[in-house]
Amino acid sequence: MSSVSSPSRSTGQMIVWFGLSFLTAAVGAIASVDAKTFYASLTQPDWAPPAGAFGPIWTTLFVMMALAAWLVVRDGKQARHRRALGVFIAQLIVNALWSWLFFAWHLGAAAFIDVLLLWVLIAFTLVAFWRIKPLAGLLMLPYLLWVTLASALTWSVWQANPALLG
Repeated sequence: MSSVSSPSRSTGQMIVWFGLSFLTAAVGAIASVDAKTFYASLTQPDWAPPAGAFGPIWTTLFVMMALAAWLVVRDGKQARHRRALGVFIAQLIVNALWSWLFFAWHLGAAAFIDVLLLWVLIAFTLVAFWRIKPLAGLLMLPYLLWVTLASALTWSVWQANPALLG
């Protein structure tokens, strides 16, 4: 039996991983309804990306994450990828939580701890995916780099706005 699934099953798997990735984005977006106004009210470092960059970057990253997970699933060796996909799902949950902590609940310290946990989970996912399918790991690299920047930005904005992100 081939280790790669049939085309119809593979398409279904792709739909599932895109669905989970964009469900995560949607949950974060719900928390971010007033993000534009709130973000504009915060003191930010000079190196902060413009607010308009976040949507296109996150959309691209969610597409890349979904493709990475799908490539791992296509590997066909369920025992081999179960843990990697479990960590992937955990990082999706932690990802969605950040928007709630920062934008909805204005909890700077909790958002910073969350983004650090997110970074660790992404790093584990990247390594696990790489071991299964190097391209899948490579697709996670821009996400890790972006969350590295997001970690520094979360810290900086939280520290510069203690009254708003207490």
